[in-house]
Amino acid sequence: MGSSNIKDILTCFSPSLDFFAVTSGDGRIKIWDTLKGQLQTEFSDIVSSEETNLLTKPENRGHLSIDYTCMKWVTFEKKKKRKLDTSFLVLGTGSGDVLALDVSAGQLKWKINDCHPGGVTAIAFASRRSCLYTSGADGMVCELDPTTGNLLRNFKASTKAVSSLSVSPDGKTIVTAASQMKIFGSDHKKIQKFTGHPGAVRCMTLSKDGKYVFSSAVGERYVAVWQVDGSKKQSASCALAMEHPSVYLDCRYDDADGAGFYVLAISEVGVCYFWCGKAIEELRKAKPARISFSVEDTYDKNNKGVSAAIYAANIQSTADPTAISIFLAHGFLIKPSFEKIMVHHGEDLQLNTTRNGLLLPLSQSRKTKKQMDLQTGATTLDRANAEGALLPVPKVLDHYRIKQDQSFKLDNSQAVSTVTKANFDVPGVDATACPMENRLKTLGIISDLDVPTAKSTRASSLLKEIDIGTTVPPKKMRAAILSMQPSDASKILNVFVDMWQSRSCSGKYVLPWIYNTLVHHGHHILSQEPENATIASLYKIAKSKGSATQSLLQLSGRLQLVTAQLNAMLLSATT
Repeated sequence: MGSSNIKDILTCFSPSLDFFAVTSGDGRIKIWDTLKGQLQTEFSDIVSSEETNLLTKPENRGHLSIDYTCMKWVTFEKKKKRKLDTSFLVLGTGSGDVLALDVSAGQLKWKINDCHPGGVTAIAFASRRSCLYTSGADGMVCELDPTTGNLLRNFKASTKAVSSLSVSPDGKTIVTAASQMKIFGSDHKKIQKFTGHPGAVRCMTLSKDGKYVFSSAVGERYVAVWQVDGSKKQSASCALAMEHPSVYLDCRYDDADGAGFYVLAISEVGVCYFWCGKAIEELRKAKPARISFSVEDTYDKNNKGVSAAIYAANIQSTADPTAISIFLAHGFLIKPSFEKIMVHHGEDLQLNTTRNGLLLPLSQSRKTKKQMDLQTGATTLDRANAEGALLPVPKVLDHYRIKQDQSFKLDNSQAVSTVTKANFDVPGVDATACPMENRLKTLGIISDLDVPTAKSTRASSLLKEIDIGTTVPPKKMRAAILSMQPSDASKILNVFVDMWQSRSCSGKYVLPWIYNTLVHHGHHILSQEPENATIASLYKIAKSKGSATQSLLQLSGRLQLVTAQLNAMLLSATT
């Protein structure tokens, strides 16, 4: 197992386990389809409550400005009959807001601003009562209506910040953790308290019958078990040791058939632990089953930041008293995997993971030495295997002219006519293939620079005193523009736009000239009717180039990676 740390990652399964929500601290919430193993949707730049469409992009904000501190996926029944159950993903933020996302509709259903001054610390849900509970740094516990977000009741649970919260399914037992752990009834009266943990409780869960509480704290390498019986006993009934502090808990207790305790915990480094026992005494002596990854040592050493980990787990039905079925989310955050496994008490289990979706350096290729030998080996052709050696390689014909998207056509009939008359009678080249440059010319994005036109003649006459191919100081550029007559400025603006569109000059040099021309002669240019077409063309070009910037940057990064790998291959081949 590598040294991956998952303590800052928030995860949550939907109640049906069909979806998995995860956020890694960048303000983006990714929803994965656990059945297909694909990304279902991604939420970012969530707008205010007045603008509930998540596709609307807010101004002066970004996903990095949102600090999510906790999340809970809740499902409740509709009040009207014959309605499907409603499912919301409820989140708390460091600024004290509570918001609910309708994942299926892609909308922000409701939002409570400043619900907990200082930040929201935990969210719990009473499934049978369909009631939502939140706790915060202000020491308050709020009871909310999950359908509307309206505040129903609240009470003061502690004079200090409440770090964790858990509620029984019927809502009759509420557990809060601050400096002490306290048990409250549905009437918000304290029933019992425990000594708790020296540090802040990071995760806590309550058994369905409300008889036991399971908790773990920051920096403490154990899971504590507390019995809720109304007595004055304040110490833990059991402590389950781990190698690293826990960040995720899922526990079951059932005394109906003598099944007993099932405790599952995930540590900060993404290792899962499982204990079981019919009674507290047996649970205390139980040896945990450890679930981890068998990843190549070289990969872990060189990529400590992206080591595989287990992010979340859900206990499902038990097959026998010493085994349990667990549903896991594991692998890498860029593309997690979902798997249902059977875990036996006391038996360690190693999982295999895939690196699909990761961009790895060539030195960390997963190919074995045998595969590399097969790749570099040569095959001798004889009568047995040379039958299809001379068959032509199938080509994918270019149907570009037939399926050309009309929305990307530009009004440049001269460039189109020039290209359509071009003759591609080159030996060895398919006549149906069309080079990328010719396609760009067909769209009018670039023009045919090899044919002298009136524009080039006009450009040479107007640019006699302007060195357009170098960086010109702003003062000198401003003086040159101001020395022009307004009519000449209008003409030279057309030349600049043509140069930018045809790529005869780099935008790094020509764009400052366009800017200064518009600043100092803009009024005259806009007053001329023919020049309005130039302004419209300039806007259209700028908009199209701006929309492609992000894709080009991604392509540039991929090309740099491929180039680096090719250089490494050439270097290793020469040495």
